[in-house]
Order: sequence, then structure tokens, then C-alpha cells
Amino acid sequence: MFRVVFTQVARLELIEAQDWYEREAAGLGRRFREAINGLTERMSANPRQFPIVFKNIRRALLRRFPYSLFFVVEDDTLLVIACFHASRDPTQWQRRT
Repeated sequence: MFRVVFTQVARLELIEAQDWYEREAAGLGRRFREAINGLTERMSANPRQFPIVFKNIRRALLRRFPYSLFFVVEDDTLLVIACFHASRDPTQWQRRT
């Protein structure tokens, strides 16, 4: 199992998305966070199941929400560099590499 660590920017993006969903409908933010938790468990168990999409960065797609986690594998750690909505410009997270 790999340890999953969020950068400060990725954690802020996650919190902002969760808060936005909660404002849209009570409990939706919680369901978003549960989906993120399930995805990070899958990432931790087998990070190489997720495709490399840019340099050495892998993308893990959420199933029920239009978000992805972008991460790099560093030894026994998965470093999440972005929690990104599918409609945003990908050059924003690509500049973080």
C-alpha cells in the first residue's frame, strides 16, 4: 500500500470543491469526499492502474463527479498535485510539475 499525500494546493482545491457541492445540496459535499476517499484507496492499492497523462503524472478519475486527482509516484508515496475539475484548463496543473 502506498501512502497518499496531498500538496497544499491540491488540498485547497479538494476543500473548495467539497464546499461548493455542499452549498449546492445538503450532503452532496460529503458524498464528494466519500468518492475522493474511495479513489485514494484504489490509488494506494494499485497506482499503476491509472494512466500517465503528462510526463510522470498519473490521472485518477472520479466516477460520479467531474473531477480527477493528478499524482506522481515517489517511492512509497503518492503525491497528489491537483484535484481538478474536468472543464478547467489542464495547463494550470501542468505548470506544477
